[in-house]
Amino acid sequence: MSTAVENPPAEQWRRMSHGEQLARAARRFPDRIAVRCGDRSVTYRVLDQRVTRVAHGLRGLGITAGSRVAILMRNTIEVAEIFYACARIGAIAVPVNHRLVADEVGYILRDSGAGTLVGEGTLGDVAIASAQLAGISPVVLTSPAEAGENVLRYEDLVASSPDEPLAVDVPDGSPMAIMYTSGTTGSPKGAVIPHSAMTLQSLARAHIQQLVPGEEVWLSGLQLFHVGGLNALVLSILLGGQVIMLAPRTRPAEIVDLLERHRVTTCSLVPTQWQEVCAPEHIEHRSFHLRSISWGTAPAGPDLLRRLDEVFGQTRIFNIFGQTETSGTACTLTGDEARNNRGSVGRPVLNVEVRIVDEEMRDVPAGDIGEIVYRGPTIMTGYWNKTRETAEAFAGGWFHSGDLARMDSAGLLWIVDRKKDLIISGGENIYPAELERVIGSHPKVSEVAVVGTPHERWGESPLAVVVPADPLAPPTESEIIEHCREKLASYKKPGAVVITAALPRNATGKVQKFRLREIHRSKGEQGERTR
Repeated sequence: MSTAVENPPAEQWRRMSHGEQLARAARRFPDRIAVRCGDRSVTYRVLDQRVTRVAHGLRGLGITAGSRVAILMRNTIEVAEIFYACARIGAIAVPVNHRLVADEVGYILRDSGAGTLVGEGTLGDVAIASAQLAGISPVVLTSPAEAGENVLRYEDLVASSPDEPLAVDVPDGSPMAIMYTSGTTGSPKGAVIPHSAMTLQSLARAHIQQLVPGEEVWLSGLQLFHVGGLNALVLSILLGGQVIMLAPRTRPAEIVDLLERHRVTTCSLVPTQWQEVCAPEHIEHRSFHLRSISWGTAPAGPDLLRRLDEVFGQTRIFNIFGQTETSGTACTLTGDEARNNRGSVGRPVLNVEVRIVDEEMRDVPAGDIGEIVYRGPTIMTGYWNKTRETAEAFAGGWFHSGDLARMDSAGLLWIVDRKKDLIISGGENIYPAELERVIGSHPKVSEVAVVGTPHERWGESPLAVVVPADPLAPPTESEIIEHCREKLASYKKPGAVVITAALPRNATGKVQKFRLREIHRSKGEQGERTR
């Protein structure tokens, strides 16, 4: 993989990394608000200055072009600073889901070879424990309980670093971020996203949503460890707009207040958030300036789609479909097509080509089911340090999505199922194999299968179907859930547990998960899950 280099050649004048895109915006709109989160905001001028200081600070810790910098934070302005500081010096940002436990974070740190970890003070225990597992020192924390040789204060790093401009040439193909996702085996994989992919992704999204440079105020409901959250930040900076990142635990009524108070022009939320925002008690008697809204990361039910049309009928509504490996958006459904084809994910975006193929990579006829495969410059360059998995993902020269779909005669895509049994609950990816491995380690469990079942609030909820080791002394639901809570992030725990004598299998002995979904379809709706 290409990396940034010092003493740039003449080709540098044709390039503009995302670190330089921020500097460009700061020169054009120095006093405009760039990022807002909670009750804090920062102008382009100040953001650019702080990014330069953070970049110098990271270099002082030994971070150079190609080094990996792990970020363990909830949404905050500092996350944006670290992303752009990495981009400015050619380092690679590794955002980590803040809900993970220390063992899970430690694996990502080791796999990515992170040179340092920058974490939120309130997540200090997890940050320090995971860094110790990975042999990383020092850790940089915002508001640490106590600083010392192994723990540095983020603001001390900023204050002690110069604000002199940095001249680092970052080739377009250099990795900007490693975004971790999990496969069917449950082992996390890092999708390598280059600068050029994020640029082209942003331009495609701006084209689709008819965004206006210098005028947009974008409210994003996603965390920055999600590729969709990073999309919103990068695109907003690219256009010289303002991005509003939701602070932790922002309530639906507060989201509506933000939309109205800051005259938001475009908003992207997950279906769960839209469902809550569109409640009559939140939305009535409000005045908005929205020109476009979008939803994605999880399926939206027909009732929600009708409600969005009722509330925002004069606004352009977009269904955004993609995955981490496609740098976010791969397909969109827009305008009248969205109203007349509810449930479709639309058509491929600019610079993305899509096929629906069988197991032999042959195109299937219109209306038949096959796997979606992609190609284009917004696709990841591969999985970090996973040669075999990368080769499998790009078999035949196209990226295999793992999604089963059909294409109708009009060229619209319709998702049928997820080939890899991925569960999306409240916008979060939950992988059954990972959950099955943890539940299977419980001494009272002989076998287990996890499937996604419909959930009224979260879209889907994991259901664990357990065969007990001793039928006369089966585990209780609370025992299984507590066992998962100790070993996995809380959102991954099952919403319900069912005890059964045997799992349904086919002639070759494979568990028939489709039968479990049919048998237990209503169980997930009954389970009450806390996040």
